[in-house]
Amino acid sequence: MGITAITTRLERTRSLDRPAALLQALSGRVPEGRVRDTLHGVPLGHPLHPVLVQVPVGTWASASVLDFVPRTGPASAALIAVGLGAAVPAAAAGAVDLAATGKEQQRVGVAHMVCNSIGLGLYTASLLARLRRRPVRGRLLALAGLAAVGAGGFLGGHLAYRQATGADRTASLRAALDDRWHSLGRLADLPEGKPVEHLIGETALVVVRRSGGADVLAGRCAHLSGPLWEGAADDGCVTCPWHGSTFRLADGAVVRGPATAPQPVFETRVDGGELLARFRPAP
Repeated sequence: MGITAITTRLERTRSLDRPAALLQALSGRVPEGRVRDTLHGVPLGHPLHPVLVQVPVGTWASASVLDFVPRTGPASAALIAVGLGAAVPAAAAGAVDLAATGKEQQRVGVAHMVCNSIGLGLYTASLLARLRRRPVRGRLLALAGLAAVGAGGFLGGHLAYRQATGADRTASLRAALDDRWHSLGRLADLPEGKPVEHLIGETALVVVRRSGGADVLAGRCAHLSGPLWEGAADDGCVTCPWHGSTFRLADGAVVRGPATAPQPVFETRVDGGELLARFRPAP
């Protein structure tokens, strides 16, 4: 069985749905607001999990390198201990991100977490063996842990690059849209304060009429392409109906995750009662 076949089988393995549901329930206990948004990476503008993962992976890999250098046992043990501590926030950020994805992504994500959990257990055992003055056993356990974490990293790469978990789903708009004005029909025909869908070519927009004009954003959520026009508009924001990402209508800024990338904004004007919009490139 090829590597691609393995990941494809994981995506279709329904038996992973139960642990995924448990993960969602546990992640749901993380308070909404600043804590959850920080774990998603909203302040960074991209997911936090890949940043945090660098510490445990880096320290554990370094520990295995030092294991082949004479008289570096204490340094290797210290690196493993640092990695064990750093793995906790990294896992928390990953779990919160994974809970706000689709079934196929969650199935691969569960396998990713299992591999990393096995690696965590092996590194814990390795540290204990070193403290009990069993260096050979500690080194072997560390190598086994590195292999498990490497398998988890492979699945993490599949999540990020094949399944586009955490990617900005609106990035392609910047290349597809021009800066021409496009008619969205008569402003008076739009319902006040209710998100509606409009199209510019094949590009979906969400339009919310307000007093004297309208706010227009890209219609597909930057998180996982949810239809914003089916969401709710309130207090100058629009909320995605799929995972609750909330964007400010005035400038597309993320008010609440799991989305981390801002929603593309369209400039608007009213000419003879007709609503016109054009893409506003980032400054």
